[in-house]
Amino acid sequence: MKNTSESTAQSPKELLDDLHALVAEAEKMAGNSISEHTADAVGALRARFDAAYDRMADIYTGVRKKVVAGAKCTDEAIRENPYQALAIVAGVGLLAGVLLGRRSK
Repeated sequence: MKNTSESTAQSPKELLDDLHALVAEAEKMAGNSISEHTADAVGALRARFDAAYDRMADIYTGVRKKVVAGAKCTDEAIRENPYQALAIVAGVGLLAGVLLGRRSK
């Protein structure tokens, strides 16, 4: 079965940029054929899109900072206690192996 998705993952910012470009293209295509009332509706839609875009960008930035901070904290903890971290990982791996082994029987 062929994979229909691209192998490169897009970030939320790239997805929002693509959506922004799509809206701009739709506005160009509709250009001369829209009435004044429809133009107002498109303007309102554009304003809502821009507000949502800004909120998503802020959320993305905040989440990214939290993830980076968590990764740094985890890295420090592992570097301070390498043997304990290795024992925990081995224990989790053993537990997962036992549970998956039971399931297959």
